[in-house]
Amino acid sequence: MRTKKTMTGKKLSALKLAVSLLVIAAASYAQSSSILRDTSFTINGTAAKVTMQYPFTKLVDSKIPKTVIKFGNVVYASLGDRKLHLDIFKPKRYAGLLPAVVIIHGGGWRSGDRSMEWPTAIHLAEKGYVAVTVEYRLSPEAKYPASVYDLKSAVRWLRANAGKYKIDADKIAASGCSSGGELAAFIGVTNSNKKFAGGKTNSKYSADVQAVIDIDGILDFTDPNESGKDTILSKPSAGKAWLGYSFKENPEIWREASPINYVDKNCPPICFINSSLPRFHAGRDSVISMLNRLNIYSEVHTIANTPHPFWLFHPWFDETFNYMVKFLDRIFNRK
Repeated sequence: MRTKKTMTGKKLSALKLAVSLLVIAAASYAQSSSILRDTSFTINGTAAKVTMQYPFTKLVDSKIPKTVIKFGNVVYASLGDRKLHLDIFKPKRYAGLLPAVVIIHGGGWRSGDRSMEWPTAIHLAEKGYVAVTVEYRLSPEAKYPASVYDLKSAVRWLRANAGKYKIDADKIAASGCSSGGELAAFIGVTNSNKKFAGGKTNSKYSADVQAVIDIDGILDFTDPNESGKDTILSKPSAGKAWLGYSFKENPEIWREASPINYVDKNCPPICFINSSLPRFHAGRDSVISMLNRLNIYSEVHTIANTPHPFWLFHPWFDETFNYMVKFLDRIFNRK
């Protein structure tokens, strides 16, 4: 006669845990697959284009060293069923509170993802910063100013959780590349601007940043290089896709989304790091003049003979990164 074998408590607990993880994974996949995405800007696709023109280049490695710890896929905001995530990189050994840097990926406000900025985040963590790569809603999912609201929510979340991650809440910078650079500048120049606060999560905390690094992000959408693009209805520009209208259809929203129009005494110091392509300098010199009049520190670095996504590749990454760290160390009084 056979006897039925019953599960032990440990086996039953393990089974329940496995089922729970499968449910979570399925829910995460369902959410991810339901979000409209544009895959026109990817690491591999960009590498193929850049190495064809510059065969000596090499993508920067994103391997995490033993000196850095990563907290991945942390939810910083919930919009109904939609979860927004960030990744936190920090040094394993540190003393006291550390400045934080919110890193915003590029992709024309419609493509790309936060993993593209992991190499920069890892290097910043090795230099003693808490580096945070942030997911935000792109134009196929939500038009302007949703991404601005998301990023400001991320800054507030960092302040609300500063104690947990040993962050100095008075020293938070925003850094971004291309469209991410425009967004970094935008959230900086709109410090204390209630119009763009967005969301109610962690509303008692400030979304202000104390420094901005803009890497090849435009500052003035009305520049002809941007505003004059929409000549073919079937091929809307990245600006139109994000703002919802061409410049001719609604010039006011193009002006509203331009960081150049918000520079005031609340603006933090800004570091501009640019490629050799003038198109991505739109509004930069005018903004620097405004900052000078307000006695707000800025610096500018243009790296010669570089394509637009230069920050992703050696040999340009090291120069770019050195400019970033020297600027941050100066602003946050670090030796």
